[in-house]
Amino acid sequence: MATIETEPISTLIPARVDRLRWSPFHTRMVIALGIAWVLDGLEITIASDVADILHRPNTLNMSNRAVGDIASVYLLGEVFGALIFGRLSDRLGRRRLFLVTLGVYLIGSGLTAATFGHGTGWVIFLYATRFIADMGIGGEYAAINSAIDEMIPARYRGRVDIGINGTYWGGALIGTLAEIYILNHFSDTVSWRIGFLLGPLLALAIIFVRRNLPESPRWLIMHGRQKEAEAAMKHMEEQAAGHGELAALNDDDTLVINPITDLGYFSLAKVLFKEMPKRSILGASLMITQSFLYNAIFFTYALVLSTVYNVSSGSIPYYFIAFAIGNLAGPLILGRLFDTIGRRFMISSTYLLSGVLLALSAWAFDANKLDALTQTIAWSLVFFFASAGASAAYLTVSEIFPLEVRAKAIAIFFAIAQAFGALGPNIYGGLVDSHRGLFYAYLVGAGVMIFGGVMELVFGIAAEQQSLEDIATPLSAVGNKSGGGFTTGVRPGFARGGPHGAVYPLQKKR
Repeated sequence: MATIETEPISTLIPARVDRLRWSPFHTRMVIALGIAWVLDGLEITIASDVADILHRPNTLNMSNRAVGDIASVYLLGEVFGALIFGRLSDRLGRRRLFLVTLGVYLIGSGLTAATFGHGTGWVIFLYATRFIADMGIGGEYAAINSAIDEMIPARYRGRVDIGINGTYWGGALIGTLAEIYILNHFSDTVSWRIGFLLGPLLALAIIFVRRNLPESPRWLIMHGRQKEAEAAMKHMEEQAAGHGELAALNDDDTLVINPITDLGYFSLAKVLFKEMPKRSILGASLMITQSFLYNAIFFTYALVLSTVYNVSSGSIPYYFIAFAIGNLAGPLILGRLFDTIGRRFMISSTYLLSGVLLALSAWAFDANKLDALTQTIAWSLVFFFASAGASAAYLTVSEIFPLEVRAKAIAIFFAIAQAFGALGPNIYGGLVDSHRGLFYAYLVGAGVMIFGGVMELVFGIAAEQQSLEDIATPLSAVGNKSGGGFTTGVRPGFARGGPHGAVYPLQKKR
């Protein structure tokens, strides 16, 4: 870590961002940035739906195992992209990276549709293009969550972040509906290519909207770029003009920083394991538990319907529509409550409720009281709550760590979650032929979610409607401004103990 050789910077930018009222600017930003989760849901649904086509002789003639390995490539690409682009997002800026990551996805997914011919070479080409596309998606998670949290006013941050994360299921729903039409109206050789081109076409349209978004003023000021930060902040304030009276600012809202650079994963490790171990335990617990449950149920959903309930392959997408709607509705309907009732109560409640409901549905499953329809209804109800909780897990890891390492923190917890989540399909998939085995597996999944809820009760943070700087003191912070002059050392009302010995206010008026 290196400190930029400059005088301490006194700034009101965090307070100016948080006092803004909702405006068309915020709506455009949500649409432009939130598309990342729609694309992810679309991608994984398309890949799943065309899997059966890719092993046919008249298409790519891939073996079943080779087709299944596409999911592994998907996972590796997302993790690698999150770690690489998360680091670059903290170093180079949010705006630059959310343009780059979308471009990487667009190129990779577009090239997938250009896979022609049979043989090992073309299979490797397909894997390479899927890896590139999924690197872009993984990078989106880190760059976009950071940008959204830093530019959305505190009073709206929870519902917006949770709602956007939930739109993954909007993408899954779009992908399912699109594939039902495409697979029934186009030949095998054409249909799967059209499927993989849907995402790039959507990305191509949205990339032009992203070009008009400013850089995060918070990121700019923390990197000592005052003039650019002021210009970006002024643009946001002009866009919000006429959308409600702005609260007055005072000296207590001022933050004093010494900008720092070269914060890599070593600095992040120090923050996670030395300065904020309880927050790290919380973030890991929430991310791992939701990832395990989702991967376990989602990736074996079709197998359970076909093997246990004898649902034909042509009918499975219609059951999936109901499942996707339940997952989409949870974050959209419950999201506002995370800002009003509060994070700890809502996150713990959604985790605990989904765990209890899954245990009840497991009992009904074991007692043979369910059929394909009632099983789908039960899971839709379970994941109505689980989806809101899972979205809140991403919100949690994006707001409880300092700005300078925010994107890297999101990336590392995303990678950890994906690694543990990959165990779910393997375990559950091997138990599909065992009714009793699935029952116990569902109980394990329920217990995992309940554990996540308990960890939130123990370590949860009341971050609702709080400034990001109040939730996690920036590593570069050295104090605030009161009256005249800078505060660069410890004085009454301040105490050391923040990350890297940062000085932060014991009490701060709002």
